Amino acid sequence: MSYARFGTMIATSTLVMFGLMYLNAYSAAHLFFSQTRSWMAVVMGAAMAAIMLLFMWGMYRNRRANLAILLGAALAFTGALFLVRSQATVDDVAYMKAMIPHHSIAILTSERARIHDPRVRDLADRIIAAQQREIGEMRDLIESLERQPPPADAPRLPPPG
Repeated sequence: MSYARFGTMIATSTLVMFGLMYLNAYSAAHLFFSQTRSWMAVVMGAAMAAIMLLFMWGMYRNRRANLAILLGAALAFTGALFLVRSQATVDDVAYMKAMIPHHSIAILTSERARIHDPRVRDLADRIIAAQQREIGEMRDLIESLERQPPPADAPRLPPPG
């Protein structure tokens, strides 16, 4: 196996993992690009590159190239994990576009779980209603912000707490 093929395999797998993260959304209408999911796909792809290379070390005999791949995977993992944990690249619209699929998962699990206890069913139904309401609110805000973003000097509320 060539290093180019290895790289193609890792890149393809990373893209597939990114797509797979959307499969548990309730509705295709709830699918939006998510920077957080992108960074998580890079985290998983980097981890997979290191693990696969270590398992196939004997197939790839260029020690310098192998070490460069491991270093690159470690840097990609660390950088992407920092971006996931810090949310440094996520603005208002990106936040809501990431949260809609997240809320959609709550709808899917709350609606389709085999819930028998009426108290739990009541909770699940309230979660469904809240998530649907919040998805609608986020869609409206996205549309509003994409039409006309607030001025750069607009006051920002401090975080709660």
